[in-house]
Amino acid sequence: MSVPGESSHFIMAPDLRIKELNKLKIEERNPRNAAVMMLFYPKEGITHIVLILRPDYEGVHSGQIALPGGKVEQHDLNYKETALRETQEEVGVNTNTVKVIKTLTKVYIPPSNFWVHPFLGFTENRPDFVAQEEEVAKIIEVPLSKLLDERNVVPQKLSTSYAKNIEVPSFELNGYVVWGATAMMLSELKISIKQSMAL
Repeated sequence: MSVPGESSHFIMAPDLRIKELNKLKIEERNPRNAAVMMLFYPKEGITHIVLILRPDYEGVHSGQIALPGGKVEQHDLNYKETALRETQEEVGVNTNTVKVIKTLTKVYIPPSNFWVHPFLGFTENRPDFVAQEEEVAKIIEVPLSKLLDERNVVPQKLSTSYAKNIEVPSFELNGYVVWGATAMMLSELKISIKQSMAL
């Protein structure tokens, strides 16, 4: 499965975000690093991916849909270890049950000044999810077929950290609006899968 890269991110990025990214000299901002896990697993014979709903808090990602993950800690050996550790902490998935099979293209998030490194992994069985109350308001299990269905890509009018009432591309998954960096990473995943299916 090839990795399409930034071009697949921009499909799900608001125009203002693309213009902002083109102007930024990211390295000069001394960004922090984070890692997330795109976790596939079987549920009732159907491949699912797990997302989380962030709780409401005083921050730029309050109440948003995200992938399990978080910032790199000093004791993490690499980004993959960060993604695995954070997935266990946030949704209770034992790191020993996850097979990491691919790295996808990192995404820069201007409002929080993070480089986010996504990983694709899977478990042989559905995990016994346990939400970390401080970080996760809800665990959302999405059939992979919903992510691949083009009918679930819809524009939404939202107010973001950098603009009010703008139209943004988004996924509508299980009744939730998924936009921003999470949608950009999922876009690359979706295109990667569809390209591999066409081979």
